[in-house]
Amino acid sequence: MLQNPISNRRVVLHSRPHGAPSEDNFRLDEATVPTPAEGEVLLRTLYLSLDPYMRTRMNDTASYAPPVAIGDPMVGATVSRVVESKHERFKAGDVVLAHAGWQEYALSSGEGLTLLEGIKLPPHALSVLGMTGLTAYWGLLKIGAPNPGETVVVASASGAVGAVVGQIAKLKGARVVGIAGDADKCRYVTENLSFDVCLDRREPDFAARLATACPAGIDVYFENVGGAILDAVRPLLNIGARIPLCGLISQYNDTEAPPGPDQLPGFLQMLLFKRIRIQGFIIGDHYASGFDEFMHDMSEWVAQGKVKVHEDLVDGLEHAPQAFLDLLAGRNFGKVVVRVTPD
Repeated sequence: MLQNPISNRRVVLHSRPHGAPSEDNFRLDEATVPTPAEGEVLLRTLYLSLDPYMRTRMNDTASYAPPVAIGDPMVGATVSRVVESKHERFKAGDVVLAHAGWQEYALSSGEGLTLLEGIKLPPHALSVLGMTGLTAYWGLLKIGAPNPGETVVVASASGAVGAVVGQIAKLKGARVVGIAGDADKCRYVTENLSFDVCLDRREPDFAARLATACPAGIDVYFENVGGAILDAVRPLLNIGARIPLCGLISQYNDTEAPPGPDQLPGFLQMLLFKRIRIQGFIIGDHYASGFDEFMHDMSEWVAQGKVKVHEDLVDGLEHAPQAFLDLLAGRNFGKVVVRVTPD
């Protein structure tokens, strides 16, 4: 139990961005540590997950989840320790998966808290053994459904989700082509994650290189970027191809429609003629039904070294805004996790 009031440092949304966000849109402030009522627990954040979806929550526009209110802490999944408990299911010292957001302390009614047992490295609960890993697993296997010998193309291949997608596809016997943001990331993806090929999306002849790398076309395209990468992928999609639509990070800062002719009619015609399935998904919709199967498989793959993870660890809550901006700009490497409290 906390003996004296302690300041609760928080990163709150200070203003809504127009276009690309900046550090001015965030504010580091301090509040009083809340006191748990009956049936509540007080959590102290150990690790905070940073993810691209947080950009959409900064906007006051219709989405699958409500926007963050000005002056409220930014949202985010956390690994937290129970500091004080007035809840029958939890005791002080328990380490839990929570959604405490960008702050050092938070109250919880216990709803949505998951006790973390058997995970040797707590940040893994925010990456390969958490929602990030589940996103890759469910999107690829339930929507993409790759068959042995098929070609799977993965955008943002060195990112948190894409890196796991490619490794699972290899385990299922597919040929995997990754797309990343520079030569070092491409080298990591092929040498460490066993992708067959990885292409630098910034190369001027990227579209031609992709066509060469996919001589038999593309059967599964795991989409989390959009924009020019999707433009290069579309002509290569095979009849019956599948597109799990996880995100569109290249468009999150757009304030108006892209210039040029409307490509939607042609895209829809291609989907029809080639009988292509494209399905958007929000992984929170599938957490309850899909997590146990995922955890069984993924924990074994990680323990056996068949799936590897690179966590980009950032020290200090005060550095979360810049780390988030770096993530949006593609300057991160792997899963971005902020260590809020040394533990």
